[in-house]
Amino acid sequence: MKHLFEGGVSRTMQRSHNPNGRSPHLAKGHVEEVLRFARKLGMHSDPDQLLRALPAELYALLDCTATAVIHLHQGELSFHVVDGEGCVLSQDPSVSDWPKEIWSAVPEEETPLVISLPDNESAFPAAARFFRDCGCESLCVVGLTTSVNRLGALCVGRRWSDAFSEQESALLSLVSHYAALAIEERFNFAQSELVRAQLEEERTKLRLVLDLNNSVVSNLELKEVLQAISPGMRKAMRLDGVALILPDGEGRELQLYALDFPEGSSPARQDLPPTLNGSICGRVFRTAKPWSGHIGQLQKAGLDYKMASTAGVETLCMLPLLRGNRVLGVLSLVRTDKNDFTESDLEFFSQVAGQIAIAIDNAFAYRQITELKDKLAQEKLYFEDELSSEMNFQEIIGNSSVLRSVLRQVEAVAPTGSTVLIHGETGTGKELIARAVHNLSQRQANPFVKLNCAAIPTGLLESELFGHERGAFTGAVSQRIGRFELASQGTIFLDEVGEIPLELQPKLLRVLQEREFERLGGSRTLRTNARLIAATNRDLRTMVEEQEFRSDLFYRLSVFPIHVPPLRERTEDIPFLVRHFAQYFAFNMGKRIETISSETMNALVRYPWPGNIRELQNVIERAVILSQGPILKVPLADLKARGAELNHVNGNGSSTLEEVERRHILAVLEQTNWVFAGPNGAAARLGIKRPTLQFRMQKLGISRPQRT
Repeated sequence: MKHLFEGGVSRTMQRSHNPNGRSPHLAKGHVEEVLRFARKLGMHSDPDQLLRALPAELYALLDCTATAVIHLHQGELSFHVVDGEGCVLSQDPSVSDWPKEIWSAVPEEETPLVISLPDNESAFPAAARFFRDCGCESLCVVGLTTSVNRLGALCVGRRWSDAFSEQESALLSLVSHYAALAIEERFNFAQSELVRAQLEEERTKLRLVLDLNNSVVSNLELKEVLQAISPGMRKAMRLDGVALILPDGEGRELQLYALDFPEGSSPARQDLPPTLNGSICGRVFRTAKPWSGHIGQLQKAGLDYKMASTAGVETLCMLPLLRGNRVLGVLSLVRTDKNDFTESDLEFFSQVAGQIAIAIDNAFAYRQITELKDKLAQEKLYFEDELSSEMNFQEIIGNSSVLRSVLRQVEAVAPTGSTVLIHGETGTGKELIARAVHNLSQRQANPFVKLNCAAIPTGLLESELFGHERGAFTGAVSQRIGRFELASQGTIFLDEVGEIPLELQPKLLRVLQEREFERLGGSRTLRTNARLIAATNRDLRTMVEEQEFRSDLFYRLSVFPIHVPPLRERTEDIPFLVRHFAQYFAFNMGKRIETISSETMNALVRYPWPGNIRELQNVIERAVILSQGPILKVPLADLKARGAELNHVNGNGSSTLEEVERRHILAVLEQTNWVFAGPNGAAARLGIKRPTLQFRMQKLGISRPQRT
């Protein structure tokens, strides 16, 4: 043996030496022991498990007092020790200096280093003290070295001095070689597994982003987008819940739009919507800055998050959904354990949030375009319906004092925007008065939307007024915009408002007072700025007294009542109306009507016109059809017969107005052989629409006679 330290050193270190540079010959038994040792090492696949087991395997292989393994990984030394009694010693930080002493003296090659441990050894004080405490007097150290790396060192201690022969040192060198290869293999495999896991995680993230991109492109419904990607995102990123939170229509509060949470732990939806002020979600929305942390941090900051208290959430990540300079909403990611979100997680979630922001922006734009398209389409249908049913005269014909009084009222109320109630008999032109109010107001450039409440079945009236959502009732295959929503910024005209059922009247009152409503089957509150003009031929005050109409709605409607006089009270306007209708129908039929005889005109003026202007219009239309030349031929015989009947009834003074109306309708029905519809039907002759005729018949108790 060669002394490595000479003079001045009281303790010696000995290195085994072979002059020929070859390993000494090993006995056959030693080789078999080394092979068994190598097989035992192969049973440990985990590198940490191998390092913990290696001292015990050395202890079983060699005749020794204590064994230790020093390992260098990422610049940090660690050690595992088995003492003389076969007990594994813990890595006590108080004795952690000795591995550094040994490591500094271990040669790079696998040549063993033999160290004597006398009482006064000073070259390795910490190591000497440690192994002497384990009962050792001599120590053999050999490096764990491969062709690429220095991995650490093996230490074998014995209780007597000069305990390691040259053959035993060679055996230890061979053992260290196998151990180094095993350790490097396990760490390389673990590193490759880590890299593989990282690559798989990156591939999973990439698949999620691609799936999200595909969902954004192919689907404009946000809830379906979130449902498509959330399960994969929860699994890949170890999430317990994903929520999408968006501002309401007014932008004043936040609302839970979509939620994906495991079954059994999902919080009640009504408890979830966070407030814009006082919640972490609201702060992220206002500041456009992400936040992640634990629930305790929120509680210390005085911030609230309702999902946490209802679903056992411990860790939160809130990301603003940014599109340009706008914050469209908040993406909420939750975990039910205290597992912090890493920088890598936040970076990936930011990419996801960016894609969801694009989906939200696209969905909002699509929704706006769809709603505008539907609104324009329905406006077109409404206007086409109006054009097909109107006579297209654009002025109110007449110059009587009572009519001028009505028009002065129209001029007074039109610019104010107040609610107007127009009342009068059927066929007096209440809709024309409503149009005049609209045309003289500041809303004239916006829609004038009308609805005859008596012509719509009761079950569908709410849908017509306020619209409905898809699936709200049987047959609701698509969303429908109601008349109030369509007439926003314009005017809505409700004809026959007295026919609105009692159960629907509170909702109409709410629109008038609060300017807000919900579609049938929907929960989103919508607002409207439509001006309401109502019309009726019924006595609403009497209906209020008979509890057939709400008093609060009546007073809200009758802010500015306008009475339209019947035609019999403005007989001086009849010649103007006759000429207007005659010219209009003659032009449409390609005829020329140049003259109306004084006899005909006088007969028309004397006739009481129970159907008012609408009846006059139908009589003139029939006359134009029958006229073969330039002179208007009116069937005066029919007028005289009906007039005589009415005069007879009124002269007796024994019949009410309803009885007169009933007899008049019965007479027209008999003349038309009880045919309601068509140009020659009873409804056309009376100057009213078929639903109105059927309603009046039901009210007056008129039914078709039974055939015998």
